[in-house]
Amino acid sequence: MDTALRPELIALDVDGTLLQTGQPVSPRVRAAVRAAVAAGAHVVITTGRTLLATRLVVEELGIEEGQALCSNGAVHVDVSNWQPLALHTFDPEPAVGVLRSLFPDMVLSVEKPGVGTWTTGYYPGSFRLGEFRFVEDRELSLEPTTRLNGWWPGGTLADMVKHLDELTLPGAGWVHGEYEPFLVASKQGVSKGWALERLRRQLAIPREATLAIGDGYNDREMLTWAGHSVAMGNSVLPILELADEITLDVEEDGAAVILERWFEN
Repeated sequence: MDTALRPELIALDVDGTLLQTGQPVSPRVRAAVRAAVAAGAHVVITTGRTLLATRLVVEELGIEEGQALCSNGAVHVDVSNWQPLALHTFDPEPAVGVLRSLFPDMVLSVEKPGVGTWTTGYYPGSFRLGEFRFVEDRELSLEPTTRLNGWWPGGTLADMVKHLDELTLPGAGWVHGEYEPFLVASKQGVSKGWALERLRRQLAIPREATLAIGDGYNDREMLTWAGHSVAMGNSVLPILELADEITLDVEEDGAAVILERWFEN
């Protein structure tokens, strides 16, 4: 995207981009996002968070209309009423079997969009919103899901990736976290970038008028998709190398610095 061209479709990651996990959105970032919305841009919160966890951030930002992409693109919602516009699901049973055979002590969980989470145990940073039900492995697969999470308390991220790189999860793709042995599996082919391209076509917005800002491994496809991609200064190295531009860290309101280029408060 020509940086002189004001973006019409803006994809914003949440954790590590709009805010530090567990912290509120800063006043400057909130003002910059609201200015973009007020100017008529399609601001799409595009996150790995569940629908319920995404809603907290969207409401904090004060966005009352538009769309959001949750669970790495598997859940597409209307933020005016928080009803799903599309749910991209897969049968988690085969993937649960593979993960359990590789990691006997892995904590597994599935999203129930708009309802809560079913899980085999607690995991760090879990958003216990809505229904938080403890279940056995077989109950995880009673119905298709938008996402299957795995946290491996007995190992490291490097070891987890090494094991999984040699295998595929049946019917699903997966992405790992930045620092912890945590993964999220979605329907094969679903990603932030895939979901954003579907939305871009629906809105008939030219590719060169799209902007994406992110920091993590699950932002890779989103940044590749965008007409202009921006990595937060705190991004993991592959994202820093991939993006068209690098902004300041999340602690320094790097997302706001970018948005203020086109949108005045």
